Amino acid sequence: MRGERQGTAPVPLSVLDLVTVGAGRTATDALRTSVGIAKLTEARGYHRYWVAEHHSMPGVASSSPAVILAHLAAHTGRIRLGSGGVMLPNHAPLVIAEQFGTLEAMAPGRVDLGLGRAPGTDGATAAALRRTDRLNEGADDFPQQLAELTRFLDDDFPDGHPYRRIHAVPGPIQATSPGGVQSPHRPPLWLLGSSGFSARLAGVLGLPFAFAHHFSAQNTIPALDLYRESFKPSAALDAPYALIGVSALATDDENEARRQVRAAALNMVRLRTGRPGLVPTPEEAEAYAFSEMEREFVDNWNSNVIHGTADQVRTGLDDLAKRTGADELMITGNAHSGEVRLRSYELIADAYHLPGA
Repeated sequence: MRGERQGTAPVPLSVLDLVTVGAGRTATDALRTSVGIAKLTEARGYHRYWVAEHHSMPGVASSSPAVILAHLAAHTGRIRLGSGGVMLPNHAPLVIAEQFGTLEAMAPGRVDLGLGRAPGTDGATAAALRRTDRLNEGADDFPQQLAELTRFLDDDFPDGHPYRRIHAVPGPIQATSPGGVQSPHRPPLWLLGSSGFSARLAGVLGLPFAFAHHFSAQNTIPALDLYRESFKPSAALDAPYALIGVSALATDDENEARRQVRAAALNMVRLRTGRPGLVPTPEEAEAYAFSEMEREFVDNWNSNVIHGTADQVRTGLDDLAKRTGADELMITGNAHSGEVRLRSYELIADAYHLPGA
């Protein structure tokens, strides 16, 4: 589960994929890009590749992480694959246990199950997903849902429990059936968060923790401190292990990096103002008349995006790893073009002398 540092990188490097869809591109194009990035980053020594769950966003085609991960498993052989994350309140725990048990059977020993408690969308879409408008109830029940999911993954409901005779398949029950042989692997659980709730819960349960620095940078260090202070060793982990998601984009030219991240920021402006769409081109962003409030948002947003030449991005990632003490950096490179995203991961790999060049 713990990654190994490659080349001159300060910590293991990994990938977070939103399967972004640019204007003029299709979801098929985006998914083909994801395969290309997964194959490239596996060859270059990145440690894991996670897909995030989002809904009702035209520019993000990652509504079904388990389906995408199955596709990526068919095209890779070493890199760890996982969810960054599955939003637990959107799903029945048994369904998640079955999906990730199936993924584990497809890619033994390299599947991560990262879980979040946010909906990954707006309230109306969350209500449609959950078939209820009591959305706070799902978030408040997260520890109980997590416990139930863990029971299904381990197949260890106690006697007398109403789910005692229900089994997630593929799963441990197959080892206890006549002639059964079961894989020794079980997807490790990760908790994801952008505040203190999941940080504390991950620490108390002795689970690895992933923090969304890429959109909640002001909370990163407090959350990591809380996680480490709360940590209790467990069967899963003997010491704290925290990765942070970081938005980073490297290009061959510094000015081109600015153009690309400005277009991605325009996409966020539209999302935050109730106008979600496809990721615009840099040309569209250059022609867009930003209001004063929108310009302030863009400046604030891009101040947390490490971008520029490969050397500039390497310096930014080094500094972030040092400031936060993160055990792993999970890079998400958002841009209109899949080619730009691929090139960014290659440039970062080259900057750190990762293997496979």
